[in-house]
Amino acid sequence: MLTITEAERHLAEQNVKAHETGLGFLTIQRRAEEDLIGYCGLLVGRASFDEPEIAYELLRRVHGCGYATEAARAVLDAAFATGKRRLWSTARAWNAPSFRVLEKIGFRRDHSITDERGELVYLVRDA
Repeated sequence: MLTITEAERHLAEQNVKAHETGLGFLTIQRRAEEDLIGYCGLLVGRASFDEPEIAYELLRRVHGCGYATEAARAVLDAAFATGKRRLWSTARAWNAPSFRVLEKIGFRRDHSITDERGELVYLVRDA
């Protein structure tokens, strides 16, 4: 687990990278409640700049409400509008909710690997 100082440093580094590359995360905020419930965006991660990885994470209390699908679809549409031709995503094999979100927005399984944390599935979506 990160300390507050380490987390702040990590966020500052991500902010610099986002401004340099144009890839980064945005917070997800509900309109009516005006509360922040997660993030969604693009990163190089396990992919590349030309074919970035989409990632999202929401607070557990809002799982199952469609917010991840809505946010991921908006990021996907924006990425393709800027000329990206392919996006990737990764999810642990046990993460059924993430697979549902990704399948709803057109991702398909490509391959998987096994590491020290278990099976990691790579999914892909072409424009």
